[in-house]
Amino acid sequence: MKTYLITGGTDGIGKELALRCLADGAQVVAVGRSAARGAEWLAAARAQGAADRAHFVAADLSLVAENRALIERFRGSFARLDALVLCARHFRTTRLVTAEGFENTFAHFYLSRHLLSHGLLDRLEAADDPVVLNVAGPGGTTEIAWDDLQLARGYDGQRALALGGRLNDLLGVGFADAWPRAGTRYVLFHPGTVNTGFSGGYTPEMLVLIDALRRSARAVEDAVAPIVEVLERPPAAPLSALVQGAPLSLDGPGFDVAEARRLRRATEGLLAAGG
Repeated sequence: MKTYLITGGTDGIGKELALRCLADGAQVVAVGRSAARGAEWLAAARAQGAADRAHFVAADLSLVAENRALIERFRGSFARLDALVLCARHFRTTRLVTAEGFENTFAHFYLSRHLLSHGLLDRLEAADDPVVLNVAGPGGTTEIAWDDLQLARGYDGQRALALGGRLNDLLGVGFADAWPRAGTRYVLFHPGTVNTGFSGGYTPEMLVLIDALRRSARAVEDAVAPIVEVLERPPAAPLSALVQGAPLSLDGPGFDVAEARRLRRATEGLLAAGG
């Protein structure tokens, strides 16, 4: 029986994927910030007859301490991890600094994924065909301001998400570079525009745009199908980027190894300094 850890597992793409994996016979740990949604997810798992394979962990992934607690909790309960699926994302119209001193979107969308990817490597390596599946929209071209990774100057919610996507591209490159002998494959996945939960805080003007997006977006059920295929048959390469299941070239400047190493050094420095 395979074991999957899915962040954002109680809403949108993450929830649909978690339930699909349960239906396929896997053991699933769903992570979300809302205990109420966690209870709803567990109830849906019971309705599938999969209560014994469904687990919920409440965690605010914008906090480094809660990511580290999640890692230790998983390590204390499970000997291996077949797939780490990173779906959690939360939009913020205004800039917020967490109690630990990190900008919220940077911490939630990027820093959490860095911590979980590297922190659970030993459990991934214990599995037969392990994969990290990072649902972050690879292939973006947003410029990285290396002296302002947390957008202290000129914060904009959409820019923060776009920057997070770029950082996650480099996270994948950096993971493959840091662990060249690992059996774990890293997959950057773009699901397209999906009528998902759109977790976040929006201005009235932004809500109008979100409503328009919903009308033309793909259904969650359709978006999940190619993700399930990746979990069932991970690519052979150490690093892959896919857009709705189709390969994306890694030859562009957005996947530069030198920049990935620079980002990892910067990230380790921020973590050591505590924000």
